[in-house]
Amino acid sequence: MDNNKIKKTAAIILAAGLGKRMGSDLPKVLHKIHNTPMIMSVCDAAINSVGSDIIIVIGYKGEEVKKTVSQKYGKKKYNIQFAYQEKQLGTGHAVLCAVDYLSDNIENVVILYGDVPLLKTPTILDFINYHNSKRSDITVLGVKVKKPTGYGRLIIHSDIELSAIVEEADATSEQKKINLINSGIYCISKKLLSDYIFQIKSNNVQKEFYLTDIIGIGYKEKKKIGAFIKDESVEFMGVNSIEDLRYLETHISLHGRKTSFLPQN
Repeated sequence: MDNNKIKKTAAIILAAGLGKRMGSDLPKVLHKIHNTPMIMSVCDAAINSVGSDIIIVIGYKGEEVKKTVSQKYGKKKYNIQFAYQEKQLGTGHAVLCAVDYLSDNIENVVILYGDVPLLKTPTILDFINYHNSKRSDITVLGVKVKKPTGYGRLIIHSDIELSAIVEEADATSEQKKINLINSGIYCISKKLLSDYIFQIKSNNVQKEFYLTDIIGIGYKEKKKIGAFIKDESVEFMGVNSIEDLRYLETHISLHGRKTSFLPQN
């Protein structure tokens, strides 16, 4: 796998949440799919994509998450680090907790989630390669869906560049018709990330720091912002409830870890 790894790219994996809808006090990312904690599947994909530069943001019962990951990777030659997010104040704040852990030689950072367990190495590699080939400053992985309700919409400018991500609550009636949504997965220049992450404000209803605001900041500064677009698939499905977990378990039982399109109800 070494030949497939993207040099000078680090991965930040967000894994700090409790996951209230999971119905237990276990850290969300330690819930298992076929006896494998979700965070381990994400770590495997990240390591096989970027190599040893991995920062995992932990929070709720973080020591349990750290112990689980370290049992597999602690004795190997991986530079897995853990950044602690004391209070869950949004995705922007989670990334802020991790930026100081990035190595000096890193050029780009891919941001992943510990509760998206079916994301595959080839997809991450294609995503980063697309970002590099377009010489973008920021790239978002967008997903075309039939039912976009509840998700942030990607606003494409001049058919080639992304100008904003508009959340459902803030979207106009026309914007709500857009079926291109934000997966939450980003590839960002380390230099810009280290600068822009401090510019994010919590001036929203939830009083949280949203990573999506980086798009608007970059667009105003005329940075090159792109979207890597994929079709709807279980590969991009985040686990937010026990029902989601069981759905993915059933999918794996029927299809293995191959990705396929979600059923359209």
